[in-house]
Amino acid sequence: MEKVTIAGKCCESGDLIQEDAMIQEAAPGDTLAVFSTGAYNYSMSSNYNRIPKPPIVMVKAGSSRVIVKRETYDDLIKNDV
Repeated sequence: MEKVTIAGKCCESGDLIQEDAMIQEAAPGDTLAVFSTGAYNYSMSSNYNRIPKPPIVMVKAGSSRVIVKRETYDDLIKNDV
């Protein structure tokens, strides 16, 4: 276990999800699931700083499936003129 600060990706000083969290040792490419996190929750998400929305994965009874695809940068700019 290691003590870490989990921060968001919005380049804001207050974009902290959890300070001093104890987690299993993580490596680049690992996935961290965070539940019910306000603006990081799909229903309250935005494209602030032109950050694409993540996918939504449903997990039930030991299995998982993507129910909303990851948004791409091309998705963000497709309506720009």
